[in-house]
Amino acid sequence: MGFSERDLRELGSLAAGAAREAGELIEQRVGSRFLVEGKEAGESLASQVVTEVDRLAEERILRALEASIEAFGLGVLTEERKDDGSRFEREAFWCIDPLDGTLPFIEGVAGYGVSIALVTRAGAPLVGVVYDPREDRLFEATKGCGARVDGQVRRLPERPLGAEVLAVFSDRSSRDDPRHAAVLRDLEAVSGAGGISNTVGMGAALNACSVLRGGRSCYFKLPKAKRGGGSVWDFAASACIVSEAGGVVCDLSGAALKLNPERSLFMNESGVLFASCEFLAERIRKTHSKIAQIG
Repeated sequence: MGFSERDLRELGSLAAGAAREAGELIEQRVGSRFLVEGKEAGESLASQVVTEVDRLAEERILRALEASIEAFGLGVLTEERKDDGSRFEREAFWCIDPLDGTLPFIEGVAGYGVSIALVTRAGAPLVGVVYDPREDRLFEATKGCGARVDGQVRRLPERPLGAEVLAVFSDRSSRDDPRHAAVLRDLEAVSGAGGISNTVGMGAALNACSVLRGGRSCYFKLPKAKRGGGSVWDFAASACIVSEAGGVVCDLSGAALKLNPERSLFMNESGVLFASCEFLAERIRKTHSKIAQIG
């Protein structure tokens, strides 16, 4: 079938509307009482909790996307429902994280959002939408058409100034990882006069989109043996957004992220890397490689 630019813009607009609807629902429940459950997932606490709000947001998104699923013959992969394998059978599929950053949501602090992507069967993101309901901020992109933040075109500079602060965004689980600390020390050594800042605690989608704030910035999750490292739905939308803004999106070997894997949906085997420029990305990859060789 294939997708025209008009098709993708239409689907992107639909995803943006669905994300806003879900975000409004989520924001209405902040500070209220809701059911929190455990689920079988990765090793981090963030991946092991789910709330009734996650499921309600997911239902809202699927209702909003239902007509497009039928009209375009799309598959669906969403965090809170069993993988039905339609992502392997259709030309493209909706990849949905209805509430990314469940822990900050439970705590009532910033860092949670809605992530919706359209991904091809080959694993290439075509549309990416991340909505931050707390800040009412919308990140969106369509392949080949650039990225926008709140409707304004966002393009990262090819050569950020060396005097700017190097902003690093990290997940909570990284705080106890000595390898992550080693990469931070190396980045600090090359940060120049601006120094380094490290923001910890947001969900993966907003961590990745924070690379678009401008200046020198990055977000990474190192490979590890244990199951986890985020899942496909954590990164599919932000991969489209950051790459369309001119940033670097890859794994820790420099390869493209596998956004429709045949095996596990977790990203722990190869890690993930988002950076505002190639210099930062290459530095992180080289430092990780040295650490891995030392063992």
